[in-house]
Formats: sequence, C-alpha cells, structure tokens
Amino acid sequence: MKTIRLTMTQAIVRYMSSQFIETDEGIQPIFAGVFAIFGHGNVAGIGQALTEIQDELPTYRGHSEQGMVHSAIAYAKANNRKRMMACTSSIGPGATNMVTAAALAHVNRLPVLLLPGDYFASRTPDPVLQQLEDFSDPTVSVNDCFKPVSRYFDRIMRPEQIINSLPVAMQTLLDPENCGPVTLSLPQDVQAEAFDYPEDFFKKRVHNIRKIKVDNEELVRVTEILKNSKKPLIIAGGGVHYANACDTLKKFSEKYKIPVAETSAGKGAVSWNHPGYVGAIGVTGSNAANNLARQADVVLAIGTRLNDFISGSRALFSDKKLVQLNVARFDAIKHNAFSLWGDARLGMNELDDQLSDWKASEEWFLESEKEASSWNDYYDQITSINGSSDADNNLPTDAQVLGEVKRNGNASDIVVCAAGSLPGELHKLWRTEQTGGYHSEYGFSCMGYEIAGGLGVKMAQPEREVIVLVGDGSYLMLNSELATSVMLGQKIIAVVLDNRGFSCINRLQNATGNRSFNNLLKDCKSIEDGHPEINFAMHAKSLGANSEHVENITELASALERARLSTKSYVISIVTDSHKISPEGGCWWEVAVPEVSSNEKSDEVLSAYRKSKTNQPY
Repeated sequence: MKTIRLTMTQAIVRYMSSQFIETDEGIQPIFAGVFAIFGHGNVAGIGQALTEIQDELPTYRGHSEQGMVHSAIAYAKANNRKRMMACTSSIGPGATNMVTAAALAHVNRLPVLLLPGDYFASRTPDPVLQQLEDFSDPTVSVNDCFKPVSRYFDRIMRPEQIINSLPVAMQTLLDPENCGPVTLSLPQDVQAEAFDYPEDFFKKRVHNIRKIKVDNEELVRVTEILKNSKKPLIIAGGGVHYANACDTLKKFSEKYKIPVAETSAGKGAVSWNHPGYVGAIGVTGSNAANNLARQADVVLAIGTRLNDFISGSRALFSDKKLVQLNVARFDAIKHNAFSLWGDARLGMNELDDQLSDWKASEEWFLESEKEASSWNDYYDQITSINGSSDADNNLPTDAQVLGEVKRNGNASDIVVCAAGSLPGELHKLWRTEQTGGYHSEYGFSCMGYEIAGGLGVKMAQPEREVIVLVGDGSYLMLNSELATSVMLGQKIIAVVLDNRGFSCINRLQNATGNRSFNNLLKDCKSIEDGHPEINFAMHAKSLGANSEHVENITELASALERARLSTKSYVISIVTDSHKISPEGGCWWEVAVPEVSSNEKSDEVLSAYRKSKTNQPY
C-alpha cells in the first residue's frame, strides 16, 4: 500500500479538498472554504496546513468566531445543505465562541464542520494558556461543550484516528435525517504530528445525498386519511427546500386543490401569488392560514419540526388529524402524528400516484382563495406609506419599512432576518416570488446572526442582491462580519431598524402582565444623561461599508436605490416605532405568566393565560 507522510491537519485539509458532490450545477467541491481565526492553539498546525492548499481550499479570515460560523451555516442553508464550509479556532474562548453557532446549526439541522484547537494530548506543558482544568477529570476541556450541540463529536488524540473519524463526519454532514454540525476537536500537539497515511484515503470521492423512500404501509394509511378529508391543509417546512421539492409541492397543491401554508424555514417553497398559497401559519402567521388551520380536518405537514411558533404551542390544530411527511423519524411522529417517513419529493410523488382522481372539495379551495384575497388587501394597507400612520410626523412601522424595501426590490432578491420583531413581520408580510428568496434563522432565533448570515448567503448566491433586515439590538450584538463582507468584496445591503432597544421582548414583557423594564434603552439603568444615541451609519462606515441614515420612508426609497448601485456593502439606518406591529394575524403562544405579581394587570393576564391553555391537548 502506498502511503504519504503528512501532519494530521495536512491530512484533514487534503481529505476535505478531495470530497465532491453531484448537484444540478454539476460536480462541485463539498467544502467551499474554511473560515479561520488563528491563535496559539491552531496557527502552527491547521494554519500551516491551510496555507499550503489555498488554490483548492481557500481560507477566509473571520472577525468573530461566532459570526464566521453563522456565515458558514448560512452558506450551507443557501445551498440547500449540499455545499458547506468548515471553521477553525484556537483553544479556550475561540472555541467556546463557536458553541452558540453550533447550537444554531443543530437546531436548524444545518451542516458545518467545526475544527477547534484543544489542549496538548501529551499533557506535558499543562496547564497551557486558555486551558480549562477540571480538578477531577484531566480529559475535560471547554470543547466538551460542543458535545450536546454536535451531531458528531470526536477528540483526535492520535493522528491516525482521522482515518476512521473523517468518513463518519462526512456521512453525518450529508445525512438528510441526521444532518447537523460536526466537531473534530484537535489537540494542538497532535495537529502537528506526522503519520504515513494511505494514498487511497485522499482519492477524489463524489457523494450524492441519499433519498429515503416512504414505507408502503404508511403510504396506504396516509392516502386513506387524505381521501377521507374534506378540508385538508398543507404546511410547508424547510424540508421542502432541502429535498428540491418546491415545484413538486406547487403541482401537488394545484392538482388536489389543497391550500398551502408556510413555516419560516418553508417560506418561498410556494410563491405568494400561487393559487394555493395562504401565507404564514402560527404565532407569526396570517389570518388566512390560521383561520384555515382552525377549520381543517386534516393537516399534512411536510418537512417541518412543527415547533411552538407553528403549532401555536400545540393549541392551533391539536384537534385535527395530523400527517407528518418528514425525512427525520424524530419529527415524523411529533404531535401524535401519522408518520410518512421519507423524502419530501419522493413522498409527494408517491401520494400523487395513490390519490388518483381525488381532490379536496371545491368549496374548501374557494374558501382558501377568499381568505388569501382578504389577507392581500390587509397587506396592501399595512405596508403602504400612510397605511398605519395617523400623522405625518409619526415614526414608520416595521411593516412600512418592509413594504418600501419590497417596492424597491427585484424578484430575485434574498431577504435575511433572524431575531426580534422582524422575523414575525417578515414571516407574515414578506412576499417571496422566487425559490430561495427568503432566508430566516428562526429555529434558534439567534440575535446577531443577520449580518454574518447575509455574508454567507451572498457567498452562496453572488448573482443575487442580499438584503439584511436587522434591528438595532441584533446589530449591536454582532456586526463584525460587516467588515469581512467588505474585505471579501461580498456586498450586502443592511437596513437597520432602530427602535432603541429590545422592543419585541418589551412588548412580550407587557403582554405577560409586567411593566417595561431593562429592554428599551429608556427603561434601563443609566447615568443622568441617559442612554447613548447610537449612530449606526457612522459605525458601519468605520467598518468600511458605505452607509447613510434616513429620516422617513420617502428617504428610504432613494437610499435603497443608492445602495443597489454601490459596489460594496451598504448600511441604511432608520428610526422606527418601537410599539407598533401588524395587529392582524397570529395566534396564541405560550409564555408562562407569573402567578404572583405586583402589577395591577396580572390577575387579568393570568386568567386569559389559563383560559388559552385549555386549547392544548394536555
């Protein structure tokens, strides 16, 4: 057997560069690059290895470990989990900074390869700089924090261990059911150790995403359930995108006259003007989708985890017959559902063969069209410049900003959002026209994802305009990858909606019977002069972006035109109303209410909370 002598990290990056995948665009490298922030725990090992392979596996310098992983995750999502990136950090804080992003990838079932440095396997120089010491277990390091947020974790204690571990890592990253973050913890001395690796280990390998076929008995049962339904409703989740099943869903809905509602991850699977489209469902949903959910007799959920925002904390359609078509067995049985375990596209095609000439009732589909039409009228009103303002000097609402961004946009635009008020407003109000045009991280609802995520989306879809919509709180939490976007020439447009604090949680605080406290800046402990007035445009300019502040919606329109003409990232800030959100749409969401409170409204809120809980199945 022919061998080649390499350090462990040289072997890792060489193996990564030899992995390819077959996509609609042809055979492409699985790993588009590596985001890296070097420190003493990885600069001499994997840093040196990456230097030697730049032409095949480029390295991108991040400004924040969490941010660079967010960018990598967004890249994978924008590529429907077929292509991805790796991220490497030093030991200690560099590694723990990636844990939050690893959790985000885990929750959203998205692939990213994490390569944090670790202590010395030899333990000779212990304790090294930034090493955690567990007094009872010398094998523990901060990298053990990755275990609960990784789909696969391994600490490489000898250089030959990667021969077994790397194929398992690849299988996990490309597994449609078990997809998620993989962490290979790399002790800094082992990174530099050499081994005679088999040459065959580095041969080019072309992968395909396996497709899980549905079980025939489950198919027969689900077919019978649908044929006996009069008012079925489809809920489209992110799995529809990952299975490349968007066109299949559109045809399925049209043929069988079944209306389609969408989750945040599923948004864009069906365009907003499709005849079966009824909009967002759940807590951040439209009246149309939620009214139909209450009337439906069967709900067919396709590729969704059905979290509490979609199910209304299990109160929106708990009394309906639920079918789950999902590639993950874990999800397919949720909410006591009838399982149809398998690939979304294969599953719909199999159902198509079985349903034959069955269709939902014409009256039901007409009802869905009526509900959608009513919601479209509401959309026109709430997003218009004067639709929700009583006076010319009123601050613009989030809905008005979204309406103006949409009016000045193109069908091919990709909008990016993550946390706060915006994902809710966008879920129910953003009109997606092209597949992939909506990118929301709302599984982990991680503040600070937006700017970094926008960079990752742009790297995946450089031909499309990427528009990041972000609140001031999220922007302040993590904005450093704006500088990375400028450095890499990956232009994004970011609109910062400044409502002077965490207004979304302030409204929730009030809704649960509590007084405003520590959320809006004006309600926080501060010096006599009060909270700082933050100039987001100047801050963005200091990071190398073009920027400007606008005073109103009219100025926003012209600023968006300038932003589109810009050759580098462009930030627009605008002050918005911190109290007003779209009043229509949505449903109940369970957030625990204190049973004892000094607030005079607490008894009333607690009574309403207990009444709403009676709609839950248990």
